[in-house]
Amino acid sequence: MDRDSHNLPPILPVGTAVVARVEVRGSGDAVTCPAGAVGTIIQSPVDAEHSYRVRLPGGEVVGLRRAELSVLRHFQREGMAAAEHPMAEYDLWQHVIYRCVVGSRAYGLDHADSDVDRRGVYLPPAEMHWSLYGVPEQLENTETDECYWELQKFLTLALKANPNMLEVLSSPLIEQVAELGQELLDMRDAFLSKLVYQTYNGYVMSQFQKLEQDIRNRGEVKWKHAMHLVRLLLSGVTVLRDGFVPVRVEAHRERLLAIRDGRMAWEDLDAWRLELHKQFDSAFETTRLPDRPDYEAVNGFLVRARRSAVG
Repeated sequence: MDRDSHNLPPILPVGTAVVARVEVRGSGDAVTCPAGAVGTIIQSPVDAEHSYRVRLPGGEVVGLRRAELSVLRHFQREGMAAAEHPMAEYDLWQHVIYRCVVGSRAYGLDHADSDVDRRGVYLPPAEMHWSLYGVPEQLENTETDECYWELQKFLTLALKANPNMLEVLSSPLIEQVAELGQELLDMRDAFLSKLVYQTYNGYVMSQFQKLEQDIRNRGEVKWKHAMHLVRLLLSGVTVLRDGFVPVRVEAHRERLLAIRDGRMAWEDLDAWRLELHKQFDSAFETTRLPDRPDYEAVNGFLVRARRSAVG
């Protein structure tokens, strides 16, 4: 196989609305399809080297190669990419209001070669946020393992009891915090509610089902993933029982590392997991957390933050 074939675009399915990028002429050099015409794919090629059959609104059918057409919804967005609009001058990385370290180093499960995973929140300038072009929901740098969520996106996920967001708010390894970032940390309890039970439990159960499928199909166990699922259950129990998000796991460190390193039998791991589900159920029955998070307080914070971004 040609090594460049991996870079070819995927085959578009029948029914996709497309736009012709080139003019197509038929017999007598008559234009059968003007550039910019809209059509629908009625037959896809077997590979990216051959033509699509595209039906135009008038019923005509023309052949167009992949480079000669665009998907309609993509065509409509052209010209609005960040690199092409006036807001490209903004360096959004300069608008991070909170940065911390998460992952194994925050949990106390790291080793000499562990990555440093940085997460946080950024608040874009109002001018950019209000513009036609909008702002990205998150800033990512895969080379440095960094990810920063736009403030509203972060708050929305945290209100849904997303464990990653709640751990960001509770990380003991804070590297940068602006005044608004500190205000966000000071109201971390506003995000805690009984939704933790449904969110954590639902995720762990679905992921364990996938792990069990891997064992049946391939005889493999993703031990590191299994360790973090157990850690998530331990965290959820504490949230409901004690009202805070634990990040450090010193009390369970050795058992968790035994899972990560494949030194704990699957049967023992699964038994621990089931026992934690029981503890989770019990904690849910007696928790003092509210049914829902404090939407009003979080919304008030977002409005204040948005106003502060006007300048």
